[in-house]
Order: sequence, then structure tokens, then C-alpha cells
Amino acid sequence: MTTTDMTADDADTGSIPTTTSYFGVTEQNLGDTAGRRLADRWVWEARYIKWLFVVDFGATLAATLVAYVLRFQGAAYATWYLVFSALLPPVWLGLLAMTHAYERRLLFVGTDEYQRVIRAGARLTVGLALASYVLRAELARGYVLLVLVLTTSLCLLGRWLLRQSLHRDRANGRAMHRVLVLGHAGTVAEMTRQLHRRYHHGFQVIGACLPANQLDGAASVVDVPVFGALAAAANSAAAAGADTVMVLTCPELDGPMLRRLAWELERDDIDLIVASSLVDTAGDRITVRPVDGLPMMHVEHPRLIGGRRLIKGVFDVTGAAFLLVLFAPLFLAIAAWIRLDTGGPVFFRQTRVGRDGESFRMVKFRTMHVDAEQRRETLDASNDVAGVLFKMRQDPRVTRSGRVLRRHSLDELPQLINVLLGEMSLVGPRPPLHAEVERYPEDMRRRLVVKPGMTGLWQVSGRSDLSWEDSIRLDLRYVENWSLTVDLVILMRTAMVVMRGRGAY
Repeated sequence: MTTTDMTADDADTGSIPTTTSYFGVTEQNLGDTAGRRLADRWVWEARYIKWLFVVDFGATLAATLVAYVLRFQGAAYATWYLVFSALLPPVWLGLLAMTHAYERRLLFVGTDEYQRVIRAGARLTVGLALASYVLRAELARGYVLLVLVLTTSLCLLGRWLLRQSLHRDRANGRAMHRVLVLGHAGTVAEMTRQLHRRYHHGFQVIGACLPANQLDGAASVVDVPVFGALAAAANSAAAAGADTVMVLTCPELDGPMLRRLAWELERDDIDLIVASSLVDTAGDRITVRPVDGLPMMHVEHPRLIGGRRLIKGVFDVTGAAFLLVLFAPLFLAIAAWIRLDTGGPVFFRQTRVGRDGESFRMVKFRTMHVDAEQRRETLDASNDVAGVLFKMRQDPRVTRSGRVLRRHSLDELPQLINVLLGEMSLVGPRPPLHAEVERYPEDMRRRLVVKPGMTGLWQVSGRSDLSWEDSIRLDLRYVENWSLTVDLVILMRTAMVVMRGRGAY
């Protein structure tokens, strides 16, 4: 899936600095700033890609050296592995380039970039196996395994840290794409509000162009500068110093007009984005195929059955079994802490709704006092979340041990048992209560076609700080665009989010 829209980097959210708003239509000429604005965009993008090369090369070099020291410990017979270690970094950079891991369209936002790194790791694995077979070379398996795992992991970590640095710049209004939006006044206003809710994507709306018959009433609808009619969009983009033009669904922008717009924007090296009205669908499900010279967008059904579901099930059970064994000592320590803190039962069980609306008993470490359910109704007025969820930042029912467990999501670990029993998945939508499902709009029941997960897009995108609408939107996006690669990326991001302990209460 494209996961430009996924994920997921929704973890960093907040209002972005916007252009000074004024109402009405303007013919103001901003041409003197256009060149500088566009140049700024190319400067920060080029600098970011250079740092990617440094990060990837450094990650591979560190991985090979660490693997060499751990596996051979300076043994004389392994000298030629030093040569192999020296050759691997440029080979790795070449594989990343072959998988398009340095292309601007895949960088800066979303998880597509991380998927390309994982694909490069898979290609490196296959390549080493084939080379070993063809050349009849006996490669040390321990060394090769360490190199592959460390290279991929360190590269992913380095790119994620570089992305966080970019997000900090964007939080301060730097490294942003200056966007001119084209469409009807209402859809432009809605898109502007949506883009300005978050800064991580890097889109800052600086103005709009509307159909000619809507210019007179623009002041009451659109709160960004309006530079004129749709026919003058290319000149308006250049004058405003925009580096991106975003076209929304608009009957006035027919095929020939959009084609001419693309030619005119090419002249000034301005990007063109056509925003589809088909929400929450992306990536492998969408294919553009020419039909009689016309580009047709084909939308496949989500792959929720068959072999892919079997693979996900095997991955869940295997992963849950491994993690249960790994965390067994931690389970015992947490259980003892809960008993010493408040006494009473260690586990909390609650009926939740699973796939296809089936009920199951979800198990967690108890983080609240034993009378929490009885005290729930008295706290409704203190709900910090709109919608059907109930969340309080300072919930008096939470125990001392419970606050620590919740902050780092340790209370969720017993759900590995639910995963092992086939009731939940490692990654999936949030498991809802029956009372929540009863209040779902019809569209929201779509999230029940897959198993609920211990973690998901909602977990790595703000956790409890998310609004009800955002939580549902992310769950639906996951259902519509699931892939095993996305699950792996979400699991890695979950570990980082949990360590930071932000957004949980």
C-alpha cells in the first residue's frame, strides 16, 4: 500500500504556521519572491537526500563492523570478510537506489520509504544466497544474519530519526511545500482546514484559484488568498511562489484544461497533485491503466481473505508465542507489583467486539482500582474525548502502578494471549466495546471485517491524544490498505512510541 497517507507519521501533529489570511480576490504580484521560495524548496530537499546517503552508508558500515567483531573477534582466517564488509556499503546504497528509496515522491511523509528499505534488505538476502550458491562460497551464516538484520534495522532507525528532525523543522514553519489549491470554494476551504491541522506532511496552503463564477463570494468561504480564476492557475502559482499545485475534484477542470495546466507548470518546475475523492484507498489497490489513450484509475478490492489472511495469522501466532516467552520474566514482575500496590486481581478482563462482530474476552494487566466500573458513571462529565470513547488525562480510578503501565503500554502485554488464541492480531484496529459499536455510523462498521489489534495506526499516531474521528479514520485506512510490510513498519514504530511514553493515559 502507499502509505504516504498512512501513517503514518501522524504521531507528530499540531497547527502549522499559515500565511497571513485576508479575504477577497487579489491580483497582487508576488513574482519577486517566487524564485527564492522555489529555490528554498530544492535546497532543503537536496540537503535531506544527502543526509539519507550519509545515514544509509553509516548504518551499513556500522552493521558490518559490529557483525565482524561479534562473529570473528579478530580471527586471522576471517580477513577476507573485512573486504566483504568494505564492499557491502556501496552495494547497499545501490540496492536502495534500485528500490527507489531516494525518490522525492516517496520521502518526507508516510511509510513507503521504510517499505523500500525492507525490500532492499530482502533483495540483499536473496542476492547473497544466490551468490553463495553460484560461487560455491561458504559464508558464515551468523555473520550474514547479523549483517542483514543490523543493516536493515540501523538504516530504518537512521531514516526515522532524520524524519523526526524534518518534523521539528516543519513544526517551526520550515521545509514546507507552498501549495496553491484549485477547486470549488467549499472543497478548497475543507482541504485547507485539513492540511493545516497537521504539520508533518509539509503542505502549507498559501492561496487558491476558484471557478470564475465563485470569485465574488470567496471571502465568506475561503480563508486563504484567492489569486483568480482557474484559467490563470499556472501564472498565479508562479506569482505566489508556490512549488506545488493541488487540484481537487472540479468539473470545470476537464481533461484538456488539466493537461495544459501540467505543461504550464512544467515550465516553472512546479509539482502537480491531483487529489482523488476516493478517500482511504491507496497504493497497491490503485493502478492507472491507459484505455483508448485515457488514463483510467482501477481500484482493486482490499485483500482481506485467502493467502494473505493465512500469512497474517501465522505471523501473529508465531510472533505472540515468541513475545510471551521473551516477556515471561516481565509478566511476573508486573504481576507482583500490582499485587503489592493495591492487592486484588492482577488481570482485568473485558468483553470486546472482534472480527465480524463476534465477542471475546480481552485481557489486560489491571491498572484501575477494583471498583472502577462502578465509579464510571460519575465521571462522564469529565470526559476529555469527544465521541463514544471515554478518556480522562487524570482519571482518579487509575492506580499508581497503573499510571506507569499505561504510559508505556505495558498493561497491553497480556493481549498476546488473545493473539495466540486467534481472537486478536498483533496489528489491527482498536478493539471496541459493544456500547461503542452500537453507536457506530454505518461506514464505521467496516473496521470489524478484520481482527482487532494490540497496536495499529491509532497507536503510532497519537495514542490517547487522538480524537474519536481521527481514531476511526486511521482504523479504516488500515483496513482498506493492509499489507504485511505495513504491519512490520507499525510494529517498529510502536516500539519507538512506547519508549517515548507520549499520548497515553
